[in-house]
Amino acid sequence: MPQTVLHIDASARRQGSTTRELSDGIVQRLNPARIIRRDLATPLPLLTEAWVSANFTATDARTEEQRQTLALSDQLVQELKDADTIVIGLPIYNFSVPAAFKAWIDLIARAGVTFAYSENGPRGLLSGKRAILAVASGGTPVGSEIDFATRYVQHVLGFVGISDVAIVAADRMAIAPEEALGTAQAQIDSLAA
Repeated sequence: MPQTVLHIDASARRQGSTTRELSDGIVQRLNPARIIRRDLATPLPLLTEAWVSANFTATDARTEEQRQTLALSDQLVQELKDADTIVIGLPIYNFSVPAAFKAWIDLIARAGVTFAYSENGPRGLLSGKRAILAVASGGTPVGSEIDFATRYVQHVLGFVGISDVAIVAADRMAIAPEEALGTAQAQIDSLAA
């Protein structure tokens, strides 16, 4: 049983969202001691020139304004660091991730904080964690050549050191919704708590 779960929902829909229902079911299945919630239906800011400048200024040289500029990013990174398991409700929008989730990625992928460059290439700094993606799509088959969402998220999570990534998929909901939900529920039931 994980001690702490970071539960991220990326669906723009607060009601009637398949990924929200699936991610809720996963979190219940895991029965964690603590849940950190991050709902991306409340949008995160996009990167700005001020953010990039603050991020690439040495920590001890940052102004108070730069520290404030990075405060939300620092909070999002801390949520990841505090979690043993990350559960992500991830709809596939137009073959990829929602823009709100891309904004989250941009705010947590930070050199020297969640990954480091070395002579052997980048190395993730958030190892020892597990991620479970609760994915839904209208017509995109998960894992297919037109699924640019799950492969991208697996890559990004691996980049920051989270290589243990499971996928619960309710794909092709517009074609066979009952079958898709049944398959996803079976996948949730088989998850180890």
